[in-house]
Amino acid sequence: MTESEIKKILTDINDQFVARQVGQSEDSLFIVGRLRDNHDSSELRSVLKTLPYKIEISSADNETRIRFLKEQKIILKIPAIPPLNLILFLLTGFTTILAGTMMAGGNPLEQISDLRLGLPFAITLLLILGCHEFGHYYFARKHNVDATLPYFIPAPTMIGTFGAFIKIKSPIYRRDALLQIGAAGPIAGFLVAVPALIIGLLKSDVVEMNNEFSGFFLGDSLLMKLLTVIIHPGLTAQQDILLHPIAFAGWIGLLVTMLNLLPIGQLDGGHIAYAVFGEKHNKYAWYILIALIPLSVFSMNWLVWGILILILMRTAKHPPIIDIHTPLTQNNKLIGLATLIIFILCFIPTPFKG
Repeated sequence: MTESEIKKILTDINDQFVARQVGQSEDSLFIVGRLRDNHDSSELRSVLKTLPYKIEISSADNETRIRFLKEQKIILKIPAIPPLNLILFLLTGFTTILAGTMMAGGNPLEQISDLRLGLPFAITLLLILGCHEFGHYYFARKHNVDATLPYFIPAPTMIGTFGAFIKIKSPIYRRDALLQIGAAGPIAGFLVAVPALIIGLLKSDVVEMNNEFSGFFLGDSLLMKLLTVIIHPGLTAQQDILLHPIAFAGWIGLLVTMLNLLPIGQLDGGHIAYAVFGEKHNKYAWYILIALIPLSVFSMNWLVWGILILILMRTAKHPPIIDIHTPLTQNNKLIGLATLIIFILCFIPTPFKG
């Protein structure tokens, strides 16, 4: 049950009931307090009967306890899509199709039908970004945290977008919830980006490097190197791979995953690291942010990203949560370990070589 739903219930029962304490577990909500004078539990049941919950009301020691149990487990309920989210998605679809068209050598200004050439890149990239954000959204809803549907950001860039994001509209109280919400996005995006990269590499061409070649070179992560060796073995020093648009979208997906997993501030990696290490993370986060400065020797992108993080977040620290001292279960620790492995596999010292 979300915070806004709880507030509505408290408002609805205010005439019959004075609440003293509110608590929540994974499958139920309880409210402890007392009935107002001249009111009884039957009136309370009448007010609450429209809710999709099984209501249990008990009294002891001059206190009344209301317990709300879910009648059925809802895996995911997607609300109506707000107009702004839909408009931004459609605009991002257009800008990524346009970027993919030019990447594939088309010119939609001369031939409008060339836009179809941009579909493989746009669909792949939007699928990766969408799965990343819906991973966050699903686990936010699972843990009764209010969250918006994804906002996609169209942009006149090489890839047609600045990415996507969701807004968390209520506090995250529990340590395990913070970990799972933070980890779900990168894991979901990674699971889509990897097969996209494999399919794209199978469609990519090996080219001979010479003085006539023009373009820019992409850096390799450990995963990219491994897949390249498997799919295109025996490349010589004079050869390189001209990435198919699907492969390029997969590569961007790995880059986005890596950047989001930086354990700084309120990035996904910041959520995960704070959930794992607790308040110690705030000290480590500053060290990692400062470490981006020497990384700029390999690529100035690191310095730019570090400055952007400071401008947007104003700090490397993570906001505190209430139960940060509650130990994580072994399964949750494994989730944290999985995101560390994904970060290592996706890490690119020099994303753009020139």
